[in-house]
Amino acid sequence: MSNQNELWKTNKLICGDNLEEIPKIPKESVDLIYIDPPFFTHKQYEVVWGDEAEVRSYKDRWEGGIEYFISWLKPRIKAMYEVLKPTGSFYIHCDWHANAHIRIMLDEIFGEENFKNEIVWCYERAHPAYKLFKRLHETIFFYSKSDKWTFNMPRVPFKDGSWERSDFKRPDGDVWKQKEKGKACPDWWADIPSFATRMTAKERTGYPTQKPEALLERIIQTSSNKGDVVADFFCGCGTTVAVAQRLGRRWIGIDISPTAIKIMQKRLKKDLRIVEGVDYEIIGMPTTEEEVRKLEPFEFQNWVVIDKMRANRSRKKVGDMGLDGYYPKTILTEEAGIQVKQSDNVGRNVVDNFETALKRAGYKKGYIVAFSFGRGAYEEVARIKNKGDLEIKLITIKDLLEKKKPIA
Repeated sequence: MSNQNELWKTNKLICGDNLEEIPKIPKESVDLIYIDPPFFTHKQYEVVWGDEAEVRSYKDRWEGGIEYFISWLKPRIKAMYEVLKPTGSFYIHCDWHANAHIRIMLDEIFGEENFKNEIVWCYERAHPAYKLFKRLHETIFFYSKSDKWTFNMPRVPFKDGSWERSDFKRPDGDVWKQKEKGKACPDWWADIPSFATRMTAKERTGYPTQKPEALLERIIQTSSNKGDVVADFFCGCGTTVAVAQRLGRRWIGIDISPTAIKIMQKRLKKDLRIVEGVDYEIIGMPTTEEEVRKLEPFEFQNWVVIDKMRANRSRKKVGDMGLDGYYPKTILTEEAGIQVKQSDNVGRNVVDNFETALKRAGYKKGYIVAFSFGRGAYEEVARIKNKGDLEIKLITIKDLLEKKKPIA
């Protein structure tokens, strides 16, 4: 290992495209990679994270078909292969939508000889099925990079639930005593429930594809040792980095979503009491207008409403009647509506429509956020204010970046 690899910093949350960020990591420096990429389900998830204040959006939509999905994923896996140590291990979480295609791709990148296991994670949950068997499992492919890899065999209880057994009979009739507790873990995992069957799980964040910490504990303890580097390049709500931190591993997490980075930051602080800037660092969060312009629409709204204005997202994502967020009475003396426009030179018509939306919602005050506003917008805001029954304020992204207070 090079001296550069020995000294490189870990414990980082990086906001960015993993295809761009992974090559910045020293080659052959990571001991274990676990990823849970989009499942090619053609769905878009919109969920509440923790409370109504934080609606998150998670995209899993691939209009170009399976070939497009694989062509998007393959260069990312190749980049991960480059940063994995020769003794490193790689796990990828997938399901029936694309697992056959992913397996063929992985054999090409890692080599068929380095395929170790197809782990089947099976669980119980409500699942309507009338003309097929219920789909109640997901697949985790496990590869090594070479013929040497870390493997600490996990133990699981015997069928009767006990951890100690003795008086086993050999085929020849001789009796022998089991020295180790439990039995070696098989490649099907039915002892780790999904969140669908653990609705009150304390670790739940609301992320639609969140995996239980117990699942990551097994993988991390099996394929790494204390002090090793664990990486998750589709980090989502941060289960991998949280478990790695708790188990004494160094870690690095990458996600393209600023909203995901924020929830990971909260999770690390709340659950593990580790502090940004002391125990870890955050890199790549948008700090300029150019970077903010590149955000996906839902991410842009989250960045404005939650991160910068410290308000709540709209109670309804669909049919929100022109209101992307609101201030509750706990923040202001009376509720106020927020509309977000990811555009420039917003005009009079936007202000007029927002006025109608505020009146419909019963708000007396509102804020419109955009990159810039035209003269007509300012004139219309002044006209509405002179009427005396409603007040609208126009806020630019520059105002938010310069930390000018939007509440007055």
